[in-house]
Amino acid sequence: MTHLRKMMLEELQRRHYSEATTQRYIRFIERFAQHFHRSPDRLGRQHIREYQAQLFTLHKLTPGSVTNHLCALRFFYIQTLKRPWSIADTPYPKKRYRLPTILSQEEVAQLIEAAPTPFYRTILMTLYGTGVRRTELTRLKVSDIDSQRMVVHIQGGKGEQDRDVMLSPVLLEELRAHWQRLRKKSVWLFPGTAGTAVITPRMTRRPTTLASRPPAAPGLTNVSILTCCATASPLTCSKPAPTCTPSRSC
Repeated sequence: MTHLRKMMLEELQRRHYSEATTQRYIRFIERFAQHFHRSPDRLGRQHIREYQAQLFTLHKLTPGSVTNHLCALRFFYIQTLKRPWSIADTPYPKKRYRLPTILSQEEVAQLIEAAPTPFYRTILMTLYGTGVRRTELTRLKVSDIDSQRMVVHIQGGKGEQDRDVMLSPVLLEELRAHWQRLRKKSVWLFPGTAGTAVITPRMTRRPTTLASRPPAAPGLTNVSILTCCATASPLTCSKPAPTCTPSRSC
């Protein structure tokens, strides 16, 4: 580990950044240095401006991805190198807001029924029925399912925030059937294979990818599953019903 990498890692850990954000920031700084074949502490404002432009023109990244790169660079120069940073010289790119593809309840049901295995079917039902993020789903424990209060406890979600989401009777019955089907019981609701304690977030993409192939629901993504949760699924919101508004956190 280089001295600069160690310094940046310590600054990220001191501020309690998540493991995913920490690894992503360090990876972005490494790519920045590799692009110019120099140590990042020897690169300045002009290099950042040039790199930002090439992220669009050469690497074809989206505005959101470019913003993530700039956030990593900003953290590195301000917090690690203790250098000034000018937003005027490196403005965040303007984002395009597009309406998501929202499936009807019938289309979602068709997608779920097209799942290749009961295990994947349960994953899709949980994503849709609760609106949890993929990473949050992989961390669910059996003890997080509260059938008395009919809620699912989400622990250490995005921003290390805990919350409760509603548990529908249909999903509860599916989770009970899923638990009975598991050959090896575990504290985890979705245990992994090959010696892993839990499934990985990448594995949760597979059921959607397979089930969305024709003739099920082509073009569906996990994001639209969450959007469907906020607009179509009953009993899925983490807020009281009278004050709940559709959002990605529902």
